[in-house]
Amino acid sequence: MTEITRFAPSPTGHLHLGHVASALAGWRAATESGGRFVLRVEDIDTVRCRPEFIADLYADLDWLGLSWPQPVRRQSLHMDDYRRVLDALDANGLLYPCFCTRRDIAEAASAPHRAPDGTMVYPGTCRHMDPGRRAELLAAGMPYALRLDMTRALQWPGATALTWHEMGRGPQPCQPQHFGDVVLARKDVPASYHLCVTHDDALQGITLVTRGADLMAATALHRLLQHIMGWPAPRYRHHPLLCDASGRRLAKRDGAVSVRAMRAAGWTPAQVCAAAGTPDHISAVSSAPGSH
Repeated sequence: MTEITRFAPSPTGHLHLGHVASALAGWRAATESGGRFVLRVEDIDTVRCRPEFIADLYADLDWLGLSWPQPVRRQSLHMDDYRRVLDALDANGLLYPCFCTRRDIAEAASAPHRAPDGTMVYPGTCRHMDPGRRAELLAAGMPYALRLDMTRALQWPGATALTWHEMGRGPQPCQPQHFGDVVLARKDVPASYHLCVTHDDALQGITLVTRGADLMAATALHRLLQHIMGWPAPRYRHHPLLCDASGRRLAKRDGAVSVRAMRAAGWTPAQVCAAAGTPDHISAVSSAPGSH
């Protein structure tokens, strides 16, 4: 089957080996099937995302020998698209404004539950707010987030029988209810990752989503949004995460060695790709000359 795959990094730092592994997974699936590999820049977080990181990720991927069709979709330039999705969900009574702060949520939950991604499940405080009070807060300009009313979303015809297809594993059951009433938009980030990624996968005709195993649980939530919006459902392949010598997942926030540092230290593209494809090489990278 001809595959259309994508690599969709957030430019909040430089690419590291974990990114390379993810990009190569999509690249190989596309090229081996005679398909197409798409690059997307998920820069909806305008506070943390920086233009210089976008330029650097283009340069790093080009140096590795990857290519992609132009133009590259930058999510920050398409907020109107995501606004239309929010409007459609709202028109179907599936959104509500939430005025709670993180502290409010923590205090309201005597025994807080955690979603599969580790975030705190919202206790539903504002879902039950008196309509008059809600109107007063909106009129006063109080900041709020837009949450998906999960109970109503699961009443959408067919929503409770959803599955997704995981390559090598077959159909997987969807249990989006474990995420509770997730945030789909907030003041500082006008559209959430969950909303944007499902919209763009549909828009760009992605047939196979290759991404890290840490996002597997969120696929249930993405399938729910796809189903409600009438978007096609791609297949998925969640690959293992690369870890350092201590077993800790490679991450930008933890100072994972960047591709740029490896380039400066004299690594070749073949060596970097080999290291990304073979976790045993990671310990060698962490001690490479010029890697800190």
